[in-house]
Amino acid sequence: MNRGVTAPLIDLLRADLGAANFSVTALTGLWGIEADAALRRNQRVPALRALAKLRATLSVPEPNVVLAQIFVLGLPVERAELAAALPSLGVDGAEQLGLVAARPDEAATQPGPLADRAAPADPAQVAPLVDLRPYSFVDAHGAGSWWITSDLGELALGHPLGEDHVLGVGGASLTLSALMIPTAVDSALDLGTGCGIQALHAARHATRVVATDISERALELAALNARLNGVENIEFRLGSLFDPVAGERFDHIISNPPFVITPRVEGVPSYEYRDGGMVGDALVEAVVRGAADHLTPGGVAQLLGNWEYHDDDAFHRLTGWLESPAETALDAWIIEREVQPPTGYAETWIRDGGTRPDTPDFDRLYGAWLDDFEARGVRQVGFGYMLLRRPTDGRRRPAAPARPRLLRLERLPEALGHNPAGIGHHLAECLAAHDWQAGLDDDALSRSTLTVASDVTEERHFWPGQEDPTLMTLHQGGGFGRSVPLDTAQAALIGACDGELPVGAIIDAIAQLLDADAAALRAELLPRVRGLLDDAFLQPPAA
Repeated sequence: MNRGVTAPLIDLLRADLGAANFSVTALTGLWGIEADAALRRNQRVPALRALAKLRATLSVPEPNVVLAQIFVLGLPVERAELAAALPSLGVDGAEQLGLVAARPDEAATQPGPLADRAAPADPAQVAPLVDLRPYSFVDAHGAGSWWITSDLGELALGHPLGEDHVLGVGGASLTLSALMIPTAVDSALDLGTGCGIQALHAARHATRVVATDISERALELAALNARLNGVENIEFRLGSLFDPVAGERFDHIISNPPFVITPRVEGVPSYEYRDGGMVGDALVEAVVRGAADHLTPGGVAQLLGNWEYHDDDAFHRLTGWLESPAETALDAWIIEREVQPPTGYAETWIRDGGTRPDTPDFDRLYGAWLDDFEARGVRQVGFGYMLLRRPTDGRRRPAAPARPRLLRLERLPEALGHNPAGIGHHLAECLAAHDWQAGLDDDALSRSTLTVASDVTEERHFWPGQEDPTLMTLHQGGGFGRSVPLDTAQAALIGACDGELPVGAIIDAIAQLLDADAAALRAELLPRVRGLLDDAFLQPPAA
């Protein structure tokens, strides 16, 4: 794709999509909430029925009906209809951009990933070569919407995906974008950008973004998406892992790497968007180990990943990935969200590639996955979030000990809290609170005033007729939706944290009420206070 030639055409496409109000809300209005939910399950029949009924009531289909049919449902439309839906770009412009094909021989002669896209038999029709759909979101910077182009999925293709498939916005993409810390930075790196969705999100808080991928096709589509949405601060580079940015450092690294563990044997497809070409979880290890050399002091890397369980706990292996010279040892916060046995893992990713169960190919691939796991002693596979941070020169506070390294590995399989703008802001709050409290000794912490976060509630259970509760629990409404059991002293301390009295004074008052030793109570409660700060139940004083 010649960007100099296609840029004006992309601008015309943007104008047409905007004029048509081609949006998530508009599409839901076309076919309804239930059909929308069915589409997310890869079922388009309800949406097709709704469009057919709508067409029957219209003498001329409105632009969104045509655009939805060809670019979202992946079905041919009349050439004249598409011309009316894209009046500025026109069908010829759409063909030049590689969005549609008009005759059977045109798709067959397209190079690379376009070669297997089917064109309509009727020359009066045009068929899609890409998936193009609206995407809406809410993040720390407010509500936004984009149009995202990717390769056609298995529903439109009618067969399993090609190995060079460029994925659109999926579940992993949404997870990572929601995790993205929104703090303003000068530079960001999207490692393995795919269709460019993470680079677009990063461009909202970074002055400049570098997006890399091993796939030329992915970079073409990502560049198209950036231009289509008027985002101009992204640079695209071709190459594997950190090769395209050798010697460079970034304030924020984001990566949804091709982390899927795939047997490296003949006959098992290796999809560029999900399979990194290495054995087991070696690709995720490579990203983790390489991050230290590409982060600025204080810079943060956030990625998704899989990791294998062998004879020992996988967290031991993850800790080993983080080993490096003391001066560059990364802070790490790793959260395991899910664990799958080899059988469940194999089934998930074979279906993801479009191979249907109860077919010979499915059984063959299933056997290859189980053989690979058995040969390498893999008992199960974990999935989760990885947050890495390069230390700064500011680990030490005046008159305080050096801040210890943050190394936090935990399992949180429960549902997250309510985070309409994503969980990235919560992660930033947790890191800031940890750094603040870790830089204070117990005396300094005791002199500090704290407040309870606004999303925190307390739940109490009583036996009938009893004045004292039998169970007290602190709940977090946002963030990770954590719950913490309370005893009488801790409940009283938290209840009094209103930003007025120092923590030490509150503990001394509680000790007097409970007829307890004040020093012993401080020794018991202050570590809990630090934990509540780390999890954003409590907030430090405003800077």
